[in-house]
Amino acid sequence: MRVLLLKDVYKLGLAGDVKKVADGYARNFLLPQHLAVGATAGALQRADRLRSTAAVLRAEENREKAAIAARMEGLVLTFGARASDQGKLYGSITHQMVVDAVLAATGEKVDRRAVVSPSIRELGTHRVQVRLTADLIPALTVVVHREDEAPVVQALPEPEAQTEG
Repeated sequence: MRVLLLKDVYKLGLAGDVKKVADGYARNFLLPQHLAVGATAGALQRADRLRSTAAVLRAEENREKAAIAARMEGLVLTFGARASDQGKLYGSITHQMVVDAVLAATGEKVDRRAVVSPSIRELGTHRVQVRLTADLIPALTVVVHREDEAPVVQALPEPEAQTEG
């Protein structure tokens, strides 16, 4: 089914884009949440207007959250956890734990679904990204150490340029 996106949809597209999606995804998620409409001739005429207004809204949102991103960029969060002799955690460092630590460090509330990282299940230093907007994704460093030891911060290699697609 072809749909016209009314709002930015993570990993799908920006407002005003026409996308081909599975029928069930459109009927069960995009349409009921008012994120998209069917790509009819009348709806396609609205596409350019939607793109321009969405670009203005995105720019405004980026301006509002730029200061938050600047405070979060390069932030180092440390967690103490129980781990085996091989360095595997008994449990994991969850996205909610990262969000709580960001709130404590910066005073900014972040949705746990905005945290982009694989699950952290080992001791060491890990890179975590927080998706504030489609364009603002500050990188944080998460250091996981044993509860009874002092944290050791290791330098992470610079991330390669990633392209979203």
